[in-house]
Amino acid sequence: MTMSAAARFNQTGFSRFINSPAGRVFRLGAFVAFLAAGILLRHSPVGIALMVWSIVPLTAGSFNLCYISGLLGGPFSSRKIRALQS
Repeated sequence: MTMSAAARFNQTGFSRFINSPAGRVFRLGAFVAFLAAGILLRHSPVGIALMVWSIVPLTAGSFNLCYISGLLGGPFSSRKIRALQS
């Protein structure tokens, strides 16, 4: 039997990292970086795009979500992903 794309992704080292507490901190750090870059470039379309994009890591880190897993058909919750990885 073949594994789903989400199951394969959730077994990778990247998934293990991004769904860990350290990965949550990383996602919140990415939010700060994208927002800061967006503010610096706020008068250009790129700056506006960076500020809008910063919402993705903000919500992922704040609500402990993994959008990649969810888009592949797996669970959105990092807690559920960690439980499946155990």
